[in-house]
Amino acid sequence: MYKSLSEKLAPPCGDRQHVLVVADDPGVTELLGTTLELAGYRVAAVDTGTEGMARLAQHRFDLVIWDTTLPDLERFVRGRRVAPADRPPLLFLTTCDSLHRLAPELSPGTEDYVVKPVRIAEVLARTQALLRGPSPERREETARYGELVLDDATCRARRGLRPLGLTPAEYRLLRHLLANAEHVLSKEQISRHVWGEFRANQAIEKLVSRLRCKVDQEESALIHTRRGFGYWLGCPSH
Repeated sequence: MYKSLSEKLAPPCGDRQHVLVVADDPGVTELLGTTLELAGYRVAAVDTGTEGMARLAQHRFDLVIWDTTLPDLERFVRGRRVAPADRPPLLFLTTCDSLHRLAPELSPGTEDYVVKPVRIAEVLARTQALLRGPSPERREETARYGELVLDDATCRARRGLRPLGLTPAEYRLLRHLLANAEHVLSKEQISRHVWGEFRANQAIEKLVSRLRCKVDQEESALIHTRRGFGYWLGCPSH
């Protein structure tokens, strides 16, 4: 079900940042708590959304990990929009079935998600990225390919004047394709960059398909398939 702790962990990466885990599955709570503590974080855990919101009102946390299967998700989603400058980054644990409700409301750069069953490598990678935030040298950085523009400070993308409304995973994929424009990237390369580990071909194909629908919605195609090899971004005439 969930990856065991016998899986090789990276060296400690936390700096005693305080993480709140809100999940009602004891197996998930134990796995995340042990993993994050071994990685150098301080962890507090609660098993209801009500208690999670109470903890957030009483204490300062550097990151919150919230299980979207909790029954009071909608109330929390509305509440998280209050005083966004004062709230910590959010990492959601979600299922494929509920992702469509969560993804459109995410704020790339300060919110992200992992799909259950959770994978240790992916949780640690997303945790590090959210806690790190945009580095000073990247705050003014934009990446471009023709009319396609990505702003790494806000993690937002547009094609011409049309905003793309990408989820965090879609943004990471598009950024990786753009950074390697006109070069074919294998499914394994893409998977390890987006999720921190290799995933089944079907997961990659679905992610690429969703991204294509947004990037190539009205204009000529920029994302292409090289059958048997992978995907690439560019103009076919190049």
